[in-house]
Amino acid sequence: MLQTPESRGLPLPQAEGEKDGGHDGETPAPTASQERPTEEPGAGREEGAAEPALTRKGARALAAKALARRRAYRRLNRTVAELVQFLLVKDKKKSPITRSEMVKYVIGDLKALFPDIVARAAEHLRYVFGYELKLFDRKHHTYILINKLKPLEEEEEEDLGGDGPRLGLLMMILGLIYMKGNSAREAQVWEMLRRLGVHPSKNHFLFGYPKRLIMEDFVQQRYLSYRRVPHTNPLEYEFSWGPRSNLEISKMKVLGFVAKLHKKEPQHWPVQYREALADEADRARAKARAEASMRARVGARPGIHFW
Repeated sequence: MLQTPESRGLPLPQAEGEKDGGHDGETPAPTASQERPTEEPGAGREEGAAEPALTRKGARALAAKALARRRAYRRLNRTVAELVQFLLVKDKKKSPITRSEMVKYVIGDLKALFPDIVARAAEHLRYVFGYELKLFDRKHHTYILINKLKPLEEEEEEDLGGDGPRLGLLMMILGLIYMKGNSAREAQVWEMLRRLGVHPSKNHFLFGYPKRLIMEDFVQQRYLSYRRVPHTNPLEYEFSWGPRSNLEISKMKVLGFVAKLHKKEPQHWPVQYREALADEADRARAKARAEASMRARVGARPGIHFW
């Protein structure tokens, strides 16, 4: 559901074999084979063997570059997740958080990427944990967290104990399921949590044990359905929207939530958008039928009238 942060701006180590081969206009030094006046027996085989060696060297250089990019990508993701955790812990004291603290304890030598890292952390804080990161004092570069996540429906927050962060986590999972074609493998859900710095089986100070929260609360309360995937060996399980989510949370609201995370409009995903529009129309018709039925029942009672 989330696009993982890109690693733009991170310095990549230069792979072996990428350095310039010399200055323009210089004549390359003759090789040993060019100096020999006559070709010795077997020389053709040696020269022929050199070409695959050069090809292997180029492949190794490309592999080294790809590995460097992956490492930079993973490091940026890890730094964003660590900064989110750091900010949440610091907010418990309700004291402003300084830029220097973030650099010293989390960002380190990635200081040049501070704006990008903070922006990505702010997105995770807002849409997953229900907090908005605000610049509190521009002169002294201090920040504060504000609880800003509003419930999509009042009854949703009440059912989840008025807990904005739990609602944000549920919305993330529902969004992943919706974007995956209305079902998501269990492994995909756990991987999404790890990318957010939330380990399914480790205690989290906001969620407790996330896997237990999902399996015992979200599934038991019928926000999520959990079932075995047929014909899989080894066994695999998947999540889908539960009946309670289908009743209480519209697909258009979830698609809007996903669109905010990706900084796009809901129409960016035409298949899901058409499905969400159809869902909105079905909900409108169901609501109209329910209201008409209520009017008919109440109107039949003596002494009660509608204006």
